[in-house]
Amino acid sequence: MSANPSDENPLQPPWLNAPPVEEYPYEESHDLRVGPKLHPALDGLLPYVGVWRGRGRGGFPTIEDFDFAQEIRISHDGRPFLLYESRAWILDEQSRPVRPAGREVGWWRPVLSGDRATDELEALMMSPTGIMELYIGKRTGTQIEFATDAVVRTSTAKEVTAGARLFGIVEGALLYAQEMAGMGHPLSPHLSARLTRVAG
Repeated sequence: MSANPSDENPLQPPWLNAPPVEEYPYEESHDLRVGPKLHPALDGLLPYVGVWRGRGRGGFPTIEDFDFAQEIRISHDGRPFLLYESRAWILDEQSRPVRPAGREVGWWRPVLSGDRATDELEALMMSPTGIMELYIGKRTGTQIEFATDAVVRTSTAKEVTAGARLFGIVEGALLYAQEMAGMGHPLSPHLSARLTRVAG
């Protein structure tokens, strides 16, 4: 007879009766003054780290134009990638919130050559509407240009086939423009916004 109960019952793993664990022990920060030290590979992306809030305009050939507000949080945990989180909400003509809009989470990763970052970037962006986009991009100064390498979607997601995004830090603000292809239309303007830093 084995001394280890999991040898006899594979459905009872050894960690089943282990003591509880504490909360996640590693810090993540959008503020470079606190938390872990920024990984050297992210030095070129340093201006993006922070919490940004602002407004923008959206549209597509299949929908009416709309105004929105948005908050983007870009943070790090000391490793060579950035966590990107975005939530947006629709605004009416008086800039009042109407309803929640797009949400997104993703990771930006500089392409490394040995231990050093190049100007090339990879980004994974996912939304709760069933769409995951893999972007390949390049950083030029404080400007980043991304284009999709692949788009994966669930069977119930809307048909999105490609995308392109341009980000830039202009006079201390985060500006971006996003194009989308899908539903029978080629790459077309979809979203653009200007956000100011509110934390970090």
